[in-house]
Amino acid sequence: MTEVGLADEMISTLRTWIDSEVIPHASEFELPDIYPTDMVLQMAEFGLFGATIPEEYGGLELDNSTYVRVIAELSRGWMSLAGVINSHLICAKLIAQFGTDIQKQRWLPAMATGDLRGCFSLSEPDSGSDAAALRCQAKPDGDEWIINGTKMWVTNGEKAGVVALLARVPADDEGAGGITCFIVEKTPGEKSGGISISKKIKKLGYRGLETVEMSYTDHRISATELLGGQNGIGNGLRWALSALELGRINVAARGVGVAQAAYDAALSYAKEREAFGRPISQHQAIAFKLAEMATKLEAAKLLTFEAARKADAGERVDLAAGMAKLFASETASELALDAMRIHGGNGFTSEYPVERYYRDAPLMIIGEGTSEIQKLVISRALLAE
Repeated sequence: MTEVGLADEMISTLRTWIDSEVIPHASEFELPDIYPTDMVLQMAEFGLFGATIPEEYGGLELDNSTYVRVIAELSRGWMSLAGVINSHLICAKLIAQFGTDIQKQRWLPAMATGDLRGCFSLSEPDSGSDAAALRCQAKPDGDEWIINGTKMWVTNGEKAGVVALLARVPADDEGAGGITCFIVEKTPGEKSGGISISKKIKKLGYRGLETVEMSYTDHRISATELLGGQNGIGNGLRWALSALELGRINVAARGVGVAQAAYDAALSYAKEREAFGRPISQHQAIAFKLAEMATKLEAAKLLTFEAARKADAGERVDLAAGMAKLFASETASELALDAMRIHGGNGFTSEYPVERYYRDAPLMIIGEGTSEIQKLVISRALLAE
């Protein structure tokens, strides 16, 4: 079977599982904010924790075009499932792309199976879009580093066994220093050495998986946890931004998935719900709204798949990823509200899933760089041409 055939078969299998096991049960976990352990274990069986990890380390090494289809399917069912693997795969991408051979062998095989979970930690309470302003410190002490600081918005932070942590290293006698990436090992849980979960963040949506504040208090790590070895000092932010291009394509794919779910729900409801003696889909106001929704959804898909294609071709993708993330995330939010309007009063209840889409969608406008940051990225790329 060709690679395309295998990808199609994988997506078909995933879609069947989403339709039968995720969509009917997502609200049972999402509304009370319960981690979906069995669903996550099934994702591990599918190999999704190794989706983009190279085959030589046990991963699937999916191309970006297949990966975005996986994320869109997961998000169509329940967007939080995509979040379980997103920060994990950003961490894995950093290791695979910039780690030493020893570091790759040490962490990637276990990450590919999901036995070792990863997370990505850049933002801080006073440092979000302005990533270069981060204050978390890593100071050398012999063959160790001492970490102090607080990190915010860490998805999977509690269940992770390794953290891709960005911290500021003081300049040495030769001037080497700056923002550096460490792959910090920890024991899953609320406390591990000098690492603690200082706050569990309560969220409007994106529930069922943890988003936490993590504090580091004189936490000691070995020199082997410095990503890339000594060559990694000062390269952390540049490497993180490179890895975040995968994250932005991921968020665009999530936007496509949520937008698809909202559109599907609106179309189905409009065909069944009657008003004034006929289905509301036959009223022009609703029919035109569905036409607009379908058009925006298709445009979001095309932008997202084009960004993935460019990444697969080895082309520069900051512009394409920024456009895809901007448009798909905004489209998801718009279509979620449109679906709620079409559902009328029923859309405002927890008996229908559209209220979840409405709560989940805003995260994509903020996560992996706000829409305003995407506009900055896009405008700079355009003006540099």
